[in-house]
Amino acid sequence: MINKALTTLGSYFIFLKQVFRKPENVRLYLKQFIVEADKLVFSSVLIVAVISLFIGGVLVIQTASNLENPFIDKMYVGYMVRESLILEFCSTMIALILAGKVGSNIASELGSMRITEQIDAMEMMGINSAGFLVRPKILAATILNPLLMMLSFLLGLAGAWLVVKLTGIIRIASFVEGITYCYNGFYIFYSAFKMSLFSFIISSVSAFCGYYAHGGSLGVGRKSTHAIVASSILILLFDLIVTQLMLY
Repeated sequence: MINKALTTLGSYFIFLKQVFRKPENVRLYLKQFIVEADKLVFSSVLIVAVISLFIGGVLVIQTASNLENPFIDKMYVGYMVRESLILEFCSTMIALILAGKVGSNIASELGSMRITEQIDAMEMMGINSAGFLVRPKILAATILNPLLMMLSFLLGLAGAWLVVKLTGIIRIASFVEGITYCYNGFYIFYSAFKMSLFSFIISSVSAFCGYYAHGGSLGVGRKSTHAIVASSILILLFDLIVTQLMLY
């Protein structure tokens, strides 16, 4: 079991070395980067937006219902919603959602190319298939997904504000005061860094699983499942590590 894990880890790092080898044609890689950005990042905007709006609304209701003590200022509802969104939901939870959507997409795409021998054909033509197919995916997700994190944060606050406005669960003025109370700009950097790291994990691990797929369509399905599971576990592990290092 341990030998298999170490062998897989070694193969992963060898794969990354191949992925980040010096590119043959920078202009071609740039075009591919734009294609992957649209496919992996911008196509996820809708699902991130919908989930963030509803989660923001749910958070404000749950927080308000648990702060019924008259001695606690209702301003803290907005404060706790903001902190919950920026510290954990907009990075970790969104990354877990993207692990399912983006991770399965990458693994199934590369797996299909592997079993139909398209990757082998590229290698025979002297093309660094790992670099051409995988590097733009990793760079697009790692560089641009923090924008999804910011969008999620803003829409989460918007969803919370909308619920407050429609239900009157607390005063709007108190909610806005809580959102601006004790603002720490470092938390934005912390959340964006986590999102970037998680995006690298999702894209690279999913690409690794798909690139070495075998066993026909069933093998591609298994590799897609492995990619989602492995990415999710690594996200939670590195969430713990990064939080310990950056916040304490």
